Amino acid sequence: MPQYFGKLPTTNQPWTTVSNVKAVTSDNNIINFDCDDSRLTISVLAPNLLRVRFAPTGEFIPRRSWAVALDDAEWPTTPFTVQENEATVEIETAQIRVCVQREKCRIVCFDKANRPFAQDAEMGIGWRMGAVAGWKEIAADEHFYGFGERTGFLDKLSEVKTNWTTDALDYDALTDEMYQAIPFFMALRPELGYGIFFNTSFWSQFDIGAEQPGIWKMETRGGELDYYIIYGPEPAQILETYTQLTGRMPLPPKWALGYHQCRWSYESETVVRELAQEFRQRRIPCDVIHLDIDYMRGYRVFTWSPQRFSNPAKLISDLAQDGFKTVTIIDPGVKYEPEGNYHVFDQGLENDYFVRKADGELFHGYVWPDKAVFPDFLRPDVSNWWADLHKSLTDVGVAGIWNDMNEPAINDRPFGDDGEKIWFPLDAPQGGEEAGGRGQGAGEKEFSVSPTHTEVHNLYGLMMAKACYEGLQRHRGSERSFVLTRSGYAGVQRWSSVWMGDNQSLWEHLEMSLPMLCNMGLSGVGFVGCDIGGFAGNATAELFARWMQVGMLYPLMRGHSAMSTARHEPWVFGDRVENICREYINLRYQLLPYIYSLFWEAATTGAPILRPLLYHFPNDLKTYSLYDQVLLGASLMAAPIYRPGVEHRAVYLPAGTWYDWWSGDRYEGPIHILAHAPLERMPLYVRGGAIVPMQPVRQYVDQAPLDEIRLRIWPGNNEYQLFEDDGQTNEYLDKKFSLSTISVFAESNQTVVEIGARVGEWTPPPREVIVELVGVGEQRFQDDGKRHTLQF
Repeated sequence: MPQYFGKLPTTNQPWTTVSNVKAVTSDNNIINFDCDDSRLTISVLAPNLLRVRFAPTGEFIPRRSWAVALDDAEWPTTPFTVQENEATVEIETAQIRVCVQREKCRIVCFDKANRPFAQDAEMGIGWRMGAVAGWKEIAADEHFYGFGERTGFLDKLSEVKTNWTTDALDYDALTDEMYQAIPFFMALRPELGYGIFFNTSFWSQFDIGAEQPGIWKMETRGGELDYYIIYGPEPAQILETYTQLTGRMPLPPKWALGYHQCRWSYESETVVRELAQEFRQRRIPCDVIHLDIDYMRGYRVFTWSPQRFSNPAKLISDLAQDGFKTVTIIDPGVKYEPEGNYHVFDQGLENDYFVRKADGELFHGYVWPDKAVFPDFLRPDVSNWWADLHKSLTDVGVAGIWNDMNEPAINDRPFGDDGEKIWFPLDAPQGGEEAGGRGQGAGEKEFSVSPTHTEVHNLYGLMMAKACYEGLQRHRGSERSFVLTRSGYAGVQRWSSVWMGDNQSLWEHLEMSLPMLCNMGLSGVGFVGCDIGGFAGNATAELFARWMQVGMLYPLMRGHSAMSTARHEPWVFGDRVENICREYINLRYQLLPYIYSLFWEAATTGAPILRPLLYHFPNDLKTYSLYDQVLLGASLMAAPIYRPGVEHRAVYLPAGTWYDWWSGDRYEGPIHILAHAPLERMPLYVRGGAIVPMQPVRQYVDQAPLDEIRLRIWPGNNEYQLFEDDGQTNEYLDKKFSLSTISVFAESNQTVVEIGARVGEWTPPPREVIVELVGVGEQRFQDDGKRHTLQF
């Protein structure tokens, strides 16, 4: 036996495994399997969606789900059949067949071609003190994606992934626990894919063949096993169902898709005004300026520094006149200040809104304002109070809120000292009996016990973001708002965009940003980004130029840097890098009609905005580990440079026709090519038949009405939907939007472009439409909303 110096040997308590099925009963769409004292249930929710629950005691505890947007009872009735025989019970829907073996109650699913998936391993289901787990087989050529916010490469085969939100400062490729905890993944192999949503907010973990090759395991410290199986067979269908289950993002304001500039901190009104002036004088587009913690009075949330930001309403109004929106940071830690005349603390204390220990003592920890107390966002009354506190910010014109430190990130002593990270005591009651989750399953609407922090730790950031979202909705009228959060849980896409926390100015972090953001997209969270240039440390000129090229692709395009580092604005590295930054930010703004339609697609179907190649080529094994090329939507594919001194790189072009964005060169895939990429060029490719709507460069999104739209079209066959609305209000929810269906196809020796009549109740301003068949020519017409057929 190998020795580990200094380690004492431990013996894990053995697992108790489920016994044979003794009785089978059904109740509407639920099939119950009783196995001595334990019980397993399978609920048929959709032709491709099952919910599996297992209670070791045979009784399911009434419990909440904060992630699930659609309760079991709210799914439309799904036809299915049940057939019993001596060895098995088989449940069949229009898309899948589920076989439950009576011996040891093991589950295996089959697609219509009789291929097995999500198949229980020999162990099946087991439990021991404080834990319950399930084991399933890893099929040949099966690979694993999603898992929320994860470092490292794209495929997570042979890795262990823990779901427990933490302040992951100084994370690297080996970091496990991160700011976000999203217990969802998809398993993919050619012709078949499925997703697993592990419906537990307790500490949980996936082991994808690390402990036992060929076996993946899910384990939770909750009292029962509860998971959803989503059949694909491809990523798009899995995500459509998963986001139907956990919700989809609202359409953000169009300005939030522009470039954001941030630093910890722009420490005074004077510095912020100078920053805004630089952007406009240098003709570098920018829509948003973020204010970090130093805008506050001594880090007290919902206050302004009277010295450095003496007139925030005038500052924000002046910025708005110059086209800038203002986003302010808010942390959950409220300065502990008895008799300090600090309204947030006074109101919270008076109404008992802060988290307390099990013995009733007020919990405190240390964050930026030193000694701090923390709202219990799980309580609806606290959430409502916190939402209304945002009125003090929206009243002076703040357009968005950035939620930080909400894992929660707490120290046991002041930040200036060498403290230890802590969180609330695990037995601290949170939420009360009326906690904000939804009842799950028939007869489970009543809750007699408050959850403790053990159950809701992973939800703290999610519930803070939800309160923020609801507050901005309430206090900004019909205007859409922008919310950004560092921490969250499954379903966070309903309330907020997400950035990947405190990254570093390292080439490795530039490289890692693409698989991180792609796996977030494959976890249902589409509006995501990384700090361009790196937050901690100093970027080189070359690193910053390459990062800005990649950042142009991020759904959330924000530059951000930390206190005590060099400034990271686009102009600080000299003329050459400034020109590169300007070119790629300009390209971002030109592509906004295309990108905005991708956001609409995400809001309506759950599709990611930034996609790994496997999303559109799930039967091509070469795409399964390809983490350093990405698709922006279905049509644009980038192969960024992420190493110093590199001016050439290999690029894989999957099956189909591809065109070089810059040169127009044509390629027939599948093929590997060597791309030339001097510092000014990020290799960028377009699929044959691509339809990419573009607009003239603007210094900010709403600078002028869109009087010209260019449809760049490449030869091929395709259909595309262009979504448009006012970009600002929530009127799109009342059908005040416009959809244009655009088709391209070959006919005889011609290429035909058909632009269908506009559908919807929103009319764009008068404009010219330029239809460019790339490499052939262009035609123009005045947009009258009617059908147009053009031949090239």
